[in-house]
Amino acid sequence: MLFFKTISFLYLRYCLIILASLTAFMVGFDLMGNTSELPPSANLLIIYVVYKWLYAIDMMLPISLVFAFIASVVELIRSNALTAFYALGYSRLKVLTPFISVATLLIMGHIFAHSTSFARANEYADNLRETSQVLIPTNNLFFTHEGNYIYFGSLDPLTQKAHTIRVFTFENGVFKEALSAQEAYYQDNYWMINKAHLIRPPAMLDLKGKGMVTKEAQTIQVLYGFRPKILDQIYEGKVNFTITDALDAKTLLKTQNIDLSKVTSSLYRIFVTPWFAVMIILIVYSYAPVGARFVNLSFYSFGAILATLLVWGLLFMSGELSNNKTLSPEVGILAPIGLLGVFMALRLSRFKVKSHKNLAQKG
Repeated sequence: MLFFKTISFLYLRYCLIILASLTAFMVGFDLMGNTSELPPSANLLIIYVVYKWLYAIDMMLPISLVFAFIASVVELIRSNALTAFYALGYSRLKVLTPFISVATLLIMGHIFAHSTSFARANEYADNLRETSQVLIPTNNLFFTHEGNYIYFGSLDPLTQKAHTIRVFTFENGVFKEALSAQEAYYQDNYWMINKAHLIRPPAMLDLKGKGMVTKEAQTIQVLYGFRPKILDQIYEGKVNFTITDALDAKTLLKTQNIDLSKVTSSLYRIFVTPWFAVMIILIVYSYAPVGARFVNLSFYSFGAILATLLVWGLLFMSGELSNNKTLSPEVGILAPIGLLGVFMALRLSRFKVKSHKNLAQKG
């Protein structure tokens, strides 16, 4: 237990130091680059910095876990503590357990945070910089739902209200009804329209038949389950979904003939991509020397950091290509993580084989 606590606290200390440094650099760099566009109010500026800091944590936590591991291992090797652990009978996998346990807990917390507005921190910060508002209305929203065509002149996700509504209803490709209203609000999973104007064309186009029918209607419910956040994010092409919004969007829109690749990509990046940190930790440790006399530690740490940055950069690039629909989510996100996992498994298998051979020789 003492061994586990010692290694865990060492690793956590480096995690906090490196994460604080990287996030401070990222936020500071953003502030320098956008000085002229920052909110004039001190309160808004503080909120902007907080949102950018949360976004920086989202970006930098996985790679901070790897850098902290490299720093911890180098310290253990340089102080001969790693050699001492091996001499006391701890296997290489046993030494690795505290690192993997702490990294796994932090990654799970990172994933859980995406079920909150933490996932939209960068969007909120950009909105503050551009308009001094956390949430801004979306204008000229046009979409389809169950064969109907809907237009919202403006949508305010904060108040959950829409203005200038038009709904065109079709049945089997035939126009049946047009609804127009000035305002609608979201309540009890429906968009509620208190006062609407309806126009219905005649069933048969006959010069002697009835003409168009117009009437005023009260309390109409439309668009079941179309929460304002889903409308705002899906049809504006945003990618910073919370877990709940992404799952709801896939459930609601899977039958609407709408491209949901951005939603899928967002879910993969939330649930799959962060685990590259654990994979790289295992790979880096498989190359770790037993003691400082067997290898140049500066060269080892430089190579580990460089390899980590290259892998992280490639994963980030492929993820962005998936968000832009250049690559499918499976090719852009799952495939690189899968290849990294295969390489990790190969290194781990050699790792175990060597451990078994050493035990056999001791026996």
